[in-house]
Amino acid sequence: MTNTPTLETERLILRQFQPEDADAVFAMYSDPETMKYIPMFPLTDKGQAAAYLQKEYLDYYKQPFGCRYAICLKGNDAPIGYVHLADDESHDFGYLVRREYWRKGIGSEAAGAVVDWLRPQLPYITATHDVNNPGSGSVMRKLGMRYCYSYKELWQPKNFWVTFRMYQLNFDGQDRIYRAYWERYPDHFIETL
Repeated sequence: MTNTPTLETERLILRQFQPEDADAVFAMYSDPETMKYIPMFPLTDKGQAAAYLQKEYLDYYKQPFGCRYAICLKGNDAPIGYVHLADDESHDFGYLVRREYWRKGIGSEAAGAVVDWLRPQLPYITATHDVNNPGSGSVMRKLGMRYCYSYKELWQPKNFWVTFRMYQLNFDGQDRIYRAYWERYPDHFIETL
């Protein structure tokens, strides 16, 4: 997998994060409502944002492969969200858009562009969402992902129980389901959606 080439859609530029994006990272990661379904606490100051930017993005790009995109509106280079892919066998796909840009199709547009880029490079991707965040599941379905199963996890570091729905999109035509979450969490089940 190559390292995060710039992608373009009708309304968006998806690019690597840059050192000058610290203020945008703070805006993305400091809003409690936006961070409600993200597995970390909101950032509380710009120093935290600069450190997070360095560790999670700038240092990450030194690897020979990866997928961590900043979502930017055309005509405004400040990131308003991200699209990520985990580096492990889950190929867990995730995204976030700042609250003021919700319900505008930006998450689906950005995620779709990244999925198209990933398609020839991976056998599959997975994604999970909290049952209380159905909008995220809607993005997964728009991407062509299908629901596989649900499981309950004691979410850390927030330390509360969450029921996650796991979706998957197979790129290679194989009929497979990534079962690691099913096996890891004993409270698992299949819902009728």
